[in-house]
Amino acid sequence: MTPTPIAEIAAAADTAPALQADALSVSLGRTRALADVSVGFTPGWTAIVGPNGAGKSTLLRTLAGLQTADAGELRLLGRPLQAWPDRARAARIAWLGQQGDTTGELTVREVVHLGRLPHLGLFAAPTARDEAVVDAALHDAECAAWQDRRLHELSGGERQRVLLARALAVDAPVLLLDEPTTHLDPPHQVALVMLLRRRAAAGVAVVSVLHDLALALLADRVVVLEQGRLRATGRSDDPALHAVLIAVFGGAIRIERIGERWVPIASLAR
Repeated sequence: MTPTPIAEIAAAADTAPALQADALSVSLGRTRALADVSVGFTPGWTAIVGPNGAGKSTLLRTLAGLQTADAGELRLLGRPLQAWPDRARAARIAWLGQQGDTTGELTVREVVHLGRLPHLGLFAAPTARDEAVVDAALHDAECAAWQDRRLHELSGGERQRVLLARALAVDAPVLLLDEPTTHLDPPHQVALVMLLRRRAAAGVAVVSVLHDLALALLADRVVVLEQGRLRATGRSDDPALHAVLIAVFGGAIRIERIGERWVPIASLAR
């Protein structure tokens, strides 16, 4: 029986983070996209932020095994990433990229079922548990009401929620999301934040690249990149981390506490 995310991460918790990068360097053509980046991801929600071109998406793709590193090592649940067979790795790292790649002729439920492929393979019939996981993913991403519609019939925001549900249906201990709020209106951005918090509380290591600093500061932890280098990592309420954020964005923001939240505010006088 496949371990639950909580059980599998708990088994490795005494020795290593769920996902660990050590001295990662990545070149894209002649550009050094990442330089000697070392960071670990434990259960909880981590947001990766930084200016344009900082290497955020490159880091996430490398963590997912979709981008080859020039140097460094990645470990998943304490084992080198390359030591995992492809299907086993796909069952433990769920991925949502910026560009969806599913055909518009599939129904919403069929798309979400694709998240179960690492567990089932190509030819096995879904079990009752698989159907229950798909039902839960549809519910959590708020797209169950139109699960019989086809992808090409959906708006951009609806399509994004379906692709999110597909990632949730993997039921993996590591969830990697690149700009998951794309096309989402404010109410669904709030719903996404609550969903990520629930997954994190359930023991999943959630890692999201976010352009919106206000949303990123709602995460448990923030990783700051600049020009391919790790500038800071820490709790989202850490004043030292806030100082680094202000610096990497060239003083264009200040960070203030409003109620229980830390909020970035545009600094017009620079």
